[in-house]
Amino acid sequence: MNDGWDIFKIYRLIRKKNQYPHLVGLMDITFMEILEQKGIISREVLYQKALDHLKSDGVPDTEENRQDYVEALTDAYFANSFGPVEIESYINLARKRDRAQTLSMVVNRDQATSMEIYKALREFCEIPMGEVYISPEEAIGIRVALISRFISNQLPFISLAKNHVTIRDMDLILQRVLWSRRRPGRLGGKAAGMILAYKILLPLLQKHDPELEEYVRVPDTWYLNSGVFSEFLDRNNLYLFHTFKYKTREEIEREFLHVEEKFKYATFAPEVIDDFRKILEEMGEHPIIIRSSSLLEDSFGLAFSGKYLSVFLTNQGNLETRLSHFIRGLKRVFTSTFGPDPILYRMDHGLLDFDERMAMVVQKVVGRRWGDYFFPFVSGVLFSRNVYAWNPKIKKEEGLGRLVLGLGTRAVDRVGSDYPRMVPFSHPQLRPEATAAQIKKYSQKQVDVLNLKTGQMETVDFRTLKDQVQHPDLFYAVSVDRDGHLAPPMFKTQDWSAGEPCLTFENFLEKTAFVGLARKILSKIESAYGRPVDIEFAWDENKFYLLQCRSLSTRKELERIKIPENISRDRILFTTRSGLANATVANLEYIVYVNPRAYDLLPTFEEKMEIAGVVNVLNKVLAEKRYALMGPGRWGSNDINLGVKVTYADINKAKLLVEVAFAREGYTPEVSYGTHFFQDLVEADIEIVPLFPDDPGVILNEPFLLNSDNLLARLAPEVKDCEKVVRVIHVPSACGGEYLQLYLDADSQRGIGFFAPREEE
Repeated sequence: MNDGWDIFKIYRLIRKKNQYPHLVGLMDITFMEILEQKGIISREVLYQKALDHLKSDGVPDTEENRQDYVEALTDAYFANSFGPVEIESYINLARKRDRAQTLSMVVNRDQATSMEIYKALREFCEIPMGEVYISPEEAIGIRVALISRFISNQLPFISLAKNHVTIRDMDLILQRVLWSRRRPGRLGGKAAGMILAYKILLPLLQKHDPELEEYVRVPDTWYLNSGVFSEFLDRNNLYLFHTFKYKTREEIEREFLHVEEKFKYATFAPEVIDDFRKILEEMGEHPIIIRSSSLLEDSFGLAFSGKYLSVFLTNQGNLETRLSHFIRGLKRVFTSTFGPDPILYRMDHGLLDFDERMAMVVQKVVGRRWGDYFFPFVSGVLFSRNVYAWNPKIKKEEGLGRLVLGLGTRAVDRVGSDYPRMVPFSHPQLRPEATAAQIKKYSQKQVDVLNLKTGQMETVDFRTLKDQVQHPDLFYAVSVDRDGHLAPPMFKTQDWSAGEPCLTFENFLEKTAFVGLARKILSKIESAYGRPVDIEFAWDENKFYLLQCRSLSTRKELERIKIPENISRDRILFTTRSGLANATVANLEYIVYVNPRAYDLLPTFEEKMEIAGVVNVLNKVLAEKRYALMGPGRWGSNDINLGVKVTYADINKAKLLVEVAFAREGYTPEVSYGTHFFQDLVEADIEIVPLFPDDPGVILNEPFLLNSDNLLARLAPEVKDCEKVVRVIHVPSACGGEYLQLYLDADSQRGIGFFAPREEE
């Protein structure tokens, strides 16, 4: 045909093609497409050349002969236009197209089992990836089907994930999935968010950012899909618990203890237990965390923050001991599906009828062993939007970090008299505190760790921990107070034992890649999501571990609020000058006031917990009213002495929460931004206001709160014995028909609650 062609190259190509005789036709089509795309020869020219050769050879012009000459010419042009590696890639492209077609048919067949789909997926992924891929159109359809079948069927997630999670990503993920042999299932929201964020940062088919490639990791992870949960309910005749959510709040709270008891004695199938053993054998004696990943969890706009349980396991000892603890932990997470808090949360957000199923993420805990303790160096939460801008210099769009030493539990929960480091990434060295004394007061003092000896998570005083653990990275975490001057060590070998150390993370923010990396991560993921995000992370051995990612629930920001002027002092209930957003809350009819001084005098834990119960009762009584909740220090704190220990379910009907901190009583409202508690308030549209009555320029009309008629006994006679601590005021009755109105202006850091006639809403 052409004397310039290398006959050996053509022969070698035909031999390769003959390895896959059933794909010869598909290869010919593929070769012709590539020749056209590369501008080597068009289809029309090649067909004309085939006819010319047909005639010159004196061969009859039949359809069959014409096709033979076209295929021969295609092979000749292709073999002489590309090298061996390229030819191998294009042959594999034809193989991929064939396997992709099979995979597409299987994954879109309703009756196909998970194992049938996985087998087809494996056959596709066994073909070397190479540099040539199937078309985006072919790939997207398969990605969507795989993601919706195995990860999540939430449409907002699928529409985003299909652009980042590839077919081969799905293969790698499913190799780490334990699924039920009897029931279909998905990986759930928490797993979905982590997988998606990681693939946004380090995509399989695109060039990696060198900095992200160097620093970003995910912990060693296994996934238990929701089918394991469904099979567990079926096996133990527990499926009727899916109707549990339709009971009253009181019934759910009362009967939840029986749910825990039934789950405790329920069993898994022997083959499932063998699967658990496999996971534990692979993980080894390394601490693990079992994290909830329900189907609704971390969905866009509904975070379910802290609603379901996560369980830390030190995972030490022989395999059977570790297996026993593992199964016990799984059951505890399963049980949390039916807890009062998540059920009420679903009810509030119109999700009660959704058939919620629980999946699991089983991860190695990030960190290292130090003596009997195990913990990461730094943990925390990152936010791509910073609504807590206490200084006009702060750029909200550059985000905020909330950092702690040790396990991240102290960063996401409201804990004791302790404070994480809040870092505005536009100005990382900027702090709300000014003096060394203030910085020390509002710093972290306790560290959450895993005690490998006792098998428990423990809280250790930082001063005790630093004496017991010679952690090489403390240089990055501490500042040292010498004679009232607080400063970080200048070099690692510096002896700072003579001063008093304080956790400030100054060197961590200045001398590591963390701040720039956090900005880049937040920007990249928010850009992909098209909305603000929050990310849980751990940092250890100079690596950033991605633990969780979800869309960040934020209130719609109002334009600047004009604070009403010239309001007479007797009509003002309170003013405030800290921790504000732009917001108004109109026409509050009731105020529930937990008197901080009276609460502080309660002598026992039980009496203080009783106050939380009273708040719960009033939340139900006033559910259809607009009411404000005011009281001591840190609402929702796990320290009963620093605030009323309520959960979301106890306060979800309030419109306003005011945290009152009298200095002499030691209550200090924490900037709770970023905690699970704060996210609950945002999603429920409850405004939160910190109030420091002893600060100059701040007003609190305490006589009004203490002397107005107390309606507690009339509204909730069953808790009337608590009326010395809890007061319920009907504002119009006490104020001549007026209501409580709230105006907050973030720009001027001013807020006011005052009495005025009913406003148009």
